[in-house]
Amino acid sequence: MVLPYILELATDEQRDRWLPGIADGTLITALGLTEPGMGSDLAGMGTSALATDAGYHVNGSKTFITNGINADLVVTAVKTDPAQRHRGISLVVLERGMDGFDRGRNLQKIGMHAQDTAELFFRDVEVPAENLLGREGEGFRYMSQNLAQERIGIAVAAVGAARGALDATLQYTKERNAFGQSVASFQASRFALAEMATEIEIATHYCDQAVLALNGGTLTPVDAAMAKWWTTELQGRVVDRCLQLHGGYGYMLEYPIARFYTDSRISRIYGGTTEIMKEIVGRDVVGR
Repeated sequence: MVLPYILELATDEQRDRWLPGIADGTLITALGLTEPGMGSDLAGMGTSALATDAGYHVNGSKTFITNGINADLVVTAVKTDPAQRHRGISLVVLERGMDGFDRGRNLQKIGMHAQDTAELFFRDVEVPAENLLGREGEGFRYMSQNLAQERIGIAVAAVGAARGALDATLQYTKERNAFGQSVASFQASRFALAEMATEIEIATHYCDQAVLALNGGTLTPVDAAMAKWWTTELQGRVVDRCLQLHGGYGYMLEYPIARFYTDSRISRIYGGTTEIMKEIVGRDVVGR
């Protein structure tokens, strides 16, 4: 999610500083957008960056930041012009060790336990002018462009997770017997498996076309929003239905479907909630 910002916006000097470490893994990156109480309303952020002779003084906080604990570089959205909403946002890169840049707790989530998710706090952090990414005031446009790619990534992951859950369930229902026959042999089970397989196949083809559009530079935010909300809702339906086909064992953590279940819920929230995705699509549909 972070690398496109560096590749598209960084100066030659910034690339020389950061890209080698990003490439060899010695610099871990994070994207600092979401704030407490802000949710998906990126234009409503309150983290400020007051211009100084040397750069910016950054104050504020971020939350739900993936890689927040481990990150060495955080591409951070800030308000350089508080009087503006969209036009007042810029991107700056905060680096590990900057005075006033602190990390809060590693947030305890119901799923995705292998991933660190943290709060970040900025108290008069002195960010040099050479850490401005792109042009001042263009941050919202940059985020809008790159969020489409992020949302396609989430959509592809959602379809992959749905397919993984279905594969695990198919194996389980073939092996598990009830009333003298396999669970998979019951018509209700076969119909459920058929419906899920069909929807996953359809979603796969949509995502394939979206990836081709992304590679060709023609992917629109609306198409990405459609993919993101549909596939993540599909993921939720599939995983829930697969857990049901496992019966009581589906609720046990020793079975993979339980982890599919706990990990899947966040996909309808991060990267923009389903409701925000529908708002993006809806505005386009009605011609707003």
